[in-house]
Amino acid sequence: MIPATESTDPALEDLDSWPPGQILDALWQGQLAAVLALGPALSHLEQAAEAALPLLASGGRLVYVGAGTSGRIGVQDGAELNPTFNWPTEKLILLLAGGEAAFVNAVENAEDRGDLAREAIARHQIAASDVVIGIAASGATPYTLAAVEAARTAGALTIAIANSPGSALLAAAAHSILLETAPEPIAGSTRLKAGTAQKVALNLLSTLLMIRLGRVYRGQMVDMQARNEKLRRRAVRMVMQLGDCSEGAANIALAATGGQVKPALLVLQGLDAEAASASLARHGNSLRAALASLPPP
Repeated sequence: MIPATESTDPALEDLDSWPPGQILDALWQGQLAAVLALGPALSHLEQAAEAALPLLASGGRLVYVGAGTSGRIGVQDGAELNPTFNWPTEKLILLLAGGEAAFVNAVENAEDRGDLAREAIARHQIAASDVVIGIAASGATPYTLAAVEAARTAGALTIAIANSPGSALLAAAAHSILLETAPEPIAGSTRLKAGTAQKVALNLLSTLLMIRLGRVYRGQMVDMQARNEKLRRRAVRMVMQLGDCSEGAANIALAATGGQVKPALLVLQGLDAEAASASLARHGNSLRAALASLPPP
């Protein structure tokens, strides 16, 4: 059976003969439909996140697996977690069929190498404390399917994201996220609708996880790593806004905590840097809970 993403949309068969504006309109409509495909999947994303949460909170690793477009989308989502949410790099594994060379170039036959996926799962010693997300538009990519199967055998929590109903990948994982985007405007070009839906799904899933892990407070990325001047200015603005203080007070608090926003906000409440870090540790890294534990001013 041909995966839905490989079939042809009869309404778009003559796309190449259309005027440019009509082509763009059809492609745009496809992108809108791709985002709408997330609606039926939201409850499944929530269930997957809630199952992953205790594992990640207790030190488990987050693993992204994919090939081609799907794999690159997974890599992009995972790579942004450290600078945005200070998710530890040692708790993140990015498995892309073909390795680093496949980031910018297609690697011949890489997606067919299920043996290499199984080797990667074994090499990284994936275990019951880990969360493995496999992404494949067709839901049949051998590399991704083998990785998810091996991870589940090893006891890891497995999540599958695919765009074809009834696919092997969805059946292989403990939590299945179907993004039913139907045929692409260009048959098999999953960088279009399928890729958009995958990107949105991963954005939602990883952001929900980071929020639930206490890495967001009052709509701000309070675990952000201030690694350049723009981000250092952002850290000052966050402390000023969330701590209702002057720029000078914000700079002093940030200097005391090595530029970290969350403990800096506790320093503004009268704790020293060591006590602020200890309070966050006691409260599961939740700034909201740590602030709530303080005595009234």
